[in-house]
Amino acid sequence: MFVIEEELKKLPTCPGVYMHKDSLGEVIYVGKAVNLRNRVRSYFRNQNKADPKLRALVSNIAEFEYIRCATEMEALVLECNLIKKYQPRYNILLKDDKSYPYIVVTLGEEWPRVYRTRRIAHDGNKYFGPYTDVGCVAQFIRLIEEMYPLKKCRAKSFPAGVRPCLNYFIGKCRGICIGEADKDEYMEMISDIIEILSGRDAALIASLKERMNDASEKLEYEAAAKYRDYIAALRRLSETQRATMMRDRDADVLIPVVTSGNSIIVQYRVRDGKLVGREIYYLREGSSELSAVAGFVKLHYSETDERPKEILLTEHIEDEELLETFLGVKLLVPERGEKRALVKMASDDSIELAKSLDERAEREQERKDALRDALSEVIEYAAEINGAIPMTIPDGDEREYRVEAYDISNYNGLDTVGAMVVYEGSKPVRKDYRKFKVRTAEGDDYGSLREVIYRRLKRAKNGDEGFSTLPDILLIDGGLGQVHAVKAVVDAFRIAIPVVGMAKDDAHRTRSLVFDDGRELELKGNRLLFSYCGNIQEEVHRFAITYMSGVRGRKMVHSVLEDIPGIGPKRRKMLLDHFGSIDAIKKATYDDLVQVEGITDNVAESIIDFLK
Repeated sequence: MFVIEEELKKLPTCPGVYMHKDSLGEVIYVGKAVNLRNRVRSYFRNQNKADPKLRALVSNIAEFEYIRCATEMEALVLECNLIKKYQPRYNILLKDDKSYPYIVVTLGEEWPRVYRTRRIAHDGNKYFGPYTDVGCVAQFIRLIEEMYPLKKCRAKSFPAGVRPCLNYFIGKCRGICIGEADKDEYMEMISDIIEILSGRDAALIASLKERMNDASEKLEYEAAAKYRDYIAALRRLSETQRATMMRDRDADVLIPVVTSGNSIIVQYRVRDGKLVGREIYYLREGSSELSAVAGFVKLHYSETDERPKEILLTEHIEDEELLETFLGVKLLVPERGEKRALVKMASDDSIELAKSLDERAEREQERKDALRDALSEVIEYAAEINGAIPMTIPDGDEREYRVEAYDISNYNGLDTVGAMVVYEGSKPVRKDYRKFKVRTAEGDDYGSLREVIYRRLKRAKNGDEGFSTLPDILLIDGGLGQVHAVKAVVDAFRIAIPVVGMAKDDAHRTRSLVFDDGRELELKGNRLLFSYCGNIQEEVHRFAITYMSGVRGRKMVHSVLEDIPGIGPKRRKMLLDHFGSIDAIKKATYDDLVQVEGITDNVAESIIDFLK
């Protein structure tokens, strides 16, 4: 069992990323920390003074996990990637690298510029960052503009007789536009700036210190303060640059780990010099650590196109040279420098990971057993109401309860659809999801549910393999009316499947389970069922809305094009295949339209007249 107070004591004091999880093991929040112990502990202190959102988050934290990092910048980049991966519901905004500024040197231009940006493009330019301190980036840009007379404009070529801008007359530009700049001298300035941005700034800082002291001695305090701020900005930029462990490089670090239950390979992925993720791969039993690593390298990297330039290992493996030639990568066992530091960081993190994996497996089994017990009680109670024998799983059977959930969706009573999602235990079985276009009861929720359940059970009865596996329980989005509607169909088929409704509160969260006799099981006091049913209800609602939106969109496209004289199903398909959307067809010219096979002059004119 995960005891939060005990686990808090085990947290390291280094930088890193933490992931809070709910009782089902779902990641609900990802954050970064300079000091993991202090930051994670802070969530569980002074809850009475916390804002409502934080209290709601903490009330749902059942456990947490963390990944060590060498610096705060590594933690920042890893945090961004994990938020993208898990989409945690308590991370309000999806953070992305573009949220933080970069400094770009436009090496793709003949006369490079230096400026701040929030977007990275593969355009031949050189990017530095991301930087968490926007202020120091702005100060650095000002320093560069003061020290180096670089081109400020975006122009890449200049017509004869062009007049130079103000920057030329005040000495902030060498006059590239009028041919007065010396290319070698200019590129030397660019090289100096790249060196500074790469962290080799000692000479510049020494020069700025000298200027600051001279200004101070002359009582020119404003100038001295300006140089002081430049020095501080450079130091902050330098710290950030050192945070990117292997500048401009891609590498994977592979660490073999053996726990009491499993043999695993832990893969740490470094992209553009930054740690972006940690993946765990479970191996078959009976392999030695080195043979496991060699086998993993061969099989994993031969099946993927995403291969780093280097793979860093803790020890040399068999057939290294052969694998390097086969995969086109470099296998290294670093002994010193930044690569060795990266392997050391990964090894230290994997030691902590190994300690927690068995505990996590034990907690996962406890969670699985607790969910089975909770579902068993719901199924038994629902069966008891109807005088049926519950389909409970006997002791020792590892099978999970199979749950089917249903929702109906429509647009103002039109385009009604039904959705069915399937869970086995806490895991969705997406290959078994099903969609239904309601045919006979459009606009009637109860009638739509009866139709959907009838079609589902009828197909099972007729031997349709896609519907052959019956669930242990049906969960219906709605209250007592929806339960009665579905129960009538199930009883007509003489199948003993419990039917339970999922009622929502005013905040659209799952409030209770509704049984056929009208009794309700409040879920707020049952964290496990509250999270489980809430996740299922959100998933089936999402699936239904997505399907309904697609049906409505296709219907609107169909109706608009079908109303055009001379356009039938065949020409409609050709138009959509060619242009991709109604908006593109509306913008198309006569010449564009007649390029489509089957669109004659008269039909093109008809389309233009109708749409425009």
